Amino acid sequence: MKKLFITGHRGMVGSALVRKAGLLGSYETITAGRDAVDLTDQAAVFSFLERERPDVVIIAAAKVGGIHANATYPADFIYENLVIASNLVEGSRRAGVGRVLFLGSSCIYPKLAPQPMPESCLLTSPLEVTNEAYAVAKIAGLKLCQHYRAQHGLLYHSAMPTNLYGPGDNYHPENSHVIPALIRRFHEAQANGAPSVTIWGTGTPLREFLHVDDLADACFHLLRLENPPDWVNVGVGEDISILDLAKLVAEVTGFQGQILTDPTKPDGTPRKLMDISLLRGTGWAPSVAFRDGLAAAYQDFLASTLSGDARL
Repeated sequence: MKKLFITGHRGMVGSALVRKAGLLGSYETITAGRDAVDLTDQAAVFSFLERERPDVVIIAAAKVGGIHANATYPADFIYENLVIASNLVEGSRRAGVGRVLFLGSSCIYPKLAPQPMPESCLLTSPLEVTNEAYAVAKIAGLKLCQHYRAQHGLLYHSAMPTNLYGPGDNYHPENSHVIPALIRRFHEAQANGAPSVTIWGTGTPLREFLHVDDLADACFHLLRLENPPDWVNVGVGEDISILDLAKLVAEVTGFQGQILTDPTKPDGTPRKLMDISLLRGTGWAPSVAFRDGLAAAYQDFLASTLSGDARL
């Protein structure tokens, strides 16, 4: 049985990976919170990896946030994500770890990338300014794995997921992403009997959403491949307008009032869709239907709020 170290196990992605590893039953899973090892502390990371000697490391730990957080704390986002990636990749090499899977983000691709975005468009034109710091750190992590693989012959590779949602999401009113933000707003509007909910922008931008359990499934699929791509997109290959998304969230939360748009607020990039043909070519496809995933995410929000575990 292979020894697997999943970093960031308390986050939405990390906890999904832990669940999937448990279902597979073919890994001895190691986790460590910040109290056990601070991933920004090089000496602590090197010592931990040398002591534990995992066979596989999945780098799911990251400093993450929405547009507001990225715009407010860019130095924190670039620094922490750079050192987490470099400490874990070099520490893994020193400890003899044969395989590393680094998780990035669709924001690594240019602001004006072709749609859908293929892996080949990386570094072909400027990034979106609002999350440039985070994106640069994720590109660096990807390139670390690519060059360690080339120079050292280690199977270090990366996966770039699209927008994620699912159990364990962050519902903070300022730092959350669009789906958890909408779930919270529509839930509160329904509970308070509000006549309407206003969403930012025109509602026309198109976005792609992947359930976090599908991402976990894709990660373990990649770990089974003998010769995976250096980096590969993970998504669903289709998108939805923000207004249609809001209508779906209203439906699953039971909100029956009006949905209004506010064109004075920014829309952001008109479209961000991943080209997932490379991953599909390896035999993987997503399995969670979007409405089913949203309904399950809402039930998780209700349960975690009731238990006091919700990230509010």
